[in-house]
Amino acid sequence: MQNSIPIVTRWIVVCIAFLLMFVTGAAGQTQASLGSTVILSGYSYTGTSVYLFLTGPNLPPDGVALDNINRPADQGGATQVDVDADGHWVYEWNTANTGGSLDAGSYTIWVADGPADLSHLSAVEYSTLAVMLTEPFITAEISGGSAGSSDESQTGSMNLNAIPDGTSVVVNGMYKGMTPLTVSGLHTGTYNVTFSHFGFRELSTPVTVQAGSISEVNVSLVRLTGSLVVNTTPGGAQLTVDGLTAGTSPATLENLHPGNHTLNVTKDGYVMQILPVRIIAGQRATVDVVLILDDVSGTVTRAAGLLLSTMCGILIMLLLAVKRLRK
Repeated sequence: MQNSIPIVTRWIVVCIAFLLMFVTGAAGQTQASLGSTVILSGYSYTGTSVYLFLTGPNLPPDGVALDNINRPADQGGATQVDVDADGHWVYEWNTANTGGSLDAGSYTIWVADGPADLSHLSAVEYSTLAVMLTEPFITAEISGGSAGSSDESQTGSMNLNAIPDGTSVVVNGMYKGMTPLTVSGLHTGTYNVTFSHFGFRELSTPVTVQAGSISEVNVSLVRLTGSLVVNTTPGGAQLTVDGLTAGTSPATLENLHPGNHTLNVTKDGYVMQILPVRIIAGQRATVDVVLILDDVSGTVTRAAGLLLSTMCGILIMLLLAVKRLRK
C-alpha cells in the first residue's frame, strides 16, 4: 500500500523575528515590557495580506486591532499587514502607541489570512502568538572581570543600557553621558543611578559595584503621555486622532504622545471639523467644538420640504376639481 501524503493548500507560519527588549519568557510565550516594540514576522501563502488582532486583559472578547485598541476586530478592525512576493510579512508592534492603555498581563495575537475576529475564525486559516506584557523593568547583575593593573583591581564598573537609546545617566548626582554607556573606575559601594530622556518618565535605581567586577544594568523607561477631552455640540460626533478612530464625543482620549496631533470631528448633516491639537506630557487638554449644519444637507432638506408642500397643494386642487365635476 502506498503511503498517502496529505497536501496542505492553505497555511500560515508565524514567528517572532526579534524583540527590542532585554528578556524573553518561557518557551511558547514572549515577554516584553509595556512601552517596548515587538517585531512580529511570519509567512502566509494564501493571499497578499494577513490580518492581526489582539485579545487579553480588559479588551473586548472578540479582539481589537494592534495599532488601535479602540477599533474592535468584529467591526472590521483587524490590523492589515502586507505579504511580500516570497510570502513573508513583518509588523512592528509598538506597545506604547496603541491608541489606549494596555494592562500588564498575558495577550494572544491572532494572525489570520482574512478579516476575522475571535467569534468568526471558521472561515479563515490562522495561527497565534502568546505575549506577556510586564511593567517596565530594571535588571542589574554583577559579572567577574579580569583586572589589569593593581588600581583596576580595586575598582569596578557599570555597563548601562536603556530603552530608548540616548538616555542620559547621572551617577550620585554627576552626569556621566548617554546610553549605551560604561562607567569605570568606581570604588566598591552602592551608587544611585538616574536615567532620564525627554518624553519619558525619569527612573532611579541603586546599583552595587564590586571591585574587579562589572555591574550590568538594563532599564526600560515609560513614555510620558497626555490626554485630550473632546466636547461637541451636538454630541455623538465621530472622533479620529491622526487618522485613527478615537471614539464618540463627548470623550476623554488618554495616552496620547506629547506633540502636535490632528483631530477630526464628523457627524452626519454637519460640516467636518479638522483641528490641530497640542498634547503636553502629564497634562489634560480640552477642546470644545460647535458643529455647523452642512448647507448642502440643509438645502436638500428644504427642497424636499418645498416639494412635499407643492405636491400636497396640487393633490388638494385635484380633489376639489373632481368634487366640482361630480356636482
